[in-house]
Amino acid sequence: MPYRRLPNTNQARLRSIQQAVSKGEMANLYDLAYSYKLFEDAKAFLVRYQRAINENKQCSEKQFSTSVEFQESAKNARMYISHFIKVLNMCVQRHEIRAEYKEFYGLKPDSNVTPDLSSDDSLYEWGKKIIEGEQRRLSMGGTPIYNPAIAKVRVHYDIFADGYGNQKVLQNNTVRTSENIVQLNKYADELILQIWDEVEATFADQQPATKLEKCKEYGLIYYFRKGEKEV
Repeated sequence: MPYRRLPNTNQARLRSIQQAVSKGEMANLYDLAYSYKLFEDAKAFLVRYQRAINENKQCSEKQFSTSVEFQESAKNARMYISHFIKVLNMCVQRHEIRAEYKEFYGLKPDSNVTPDLSSDDSLYEWGKKIIEGEQRRLSMGGTPIYNPAIAKVRVHYDIFADGYGNQKVLQNNTVRTSENIVQLNKYADELILQIWDEVEATFADQQPATKLEKCKEYGLIYYFRKGEKEV
């Protein structure tokens, strides 16, 4: 005999509950293959589950749609900040700027290594340090660095920083809605299992072929083992 297997994806769970509810709506109270209370519970949960899945989908799509533009702004900010640091190091090597002033920027006076800017988080932190460091040095009467000037660096950094904050919000929304679905899935699995058990019990006395078809109408999913012929 074929064996049943509970759905293991959000969409599969959704389809299973929809099928059970749809069949319940078409049947009268006496023909329903599982309890009326369970039918009402499934119908109410279906609305909640569908809303949660749609919300997560919208959050994911929103995050994805804005990520392309954000990554472009991050690329520009990363280029300008890294170039500024390299020019700063060259100015120190030419003794145009005192080495100890590099500490204003969070940089080590005896190192010319450019910080790791590969992640958005590190880019956000270092961009802030570099801009504040240059402002502090200039306030002490220092000569501005050009090519790139800090004003140009700041324009690209501010664009990136705005997108960075927005992406954090969108990421948090996606994570929040995903975690909500994970919690709902626990109840969904219990609900589906209970429906399937009751439906199978209702048709337990039917012939195998008839039982299989009637159970499938309520969304039960069956699989045949290797080498096993379908009924």
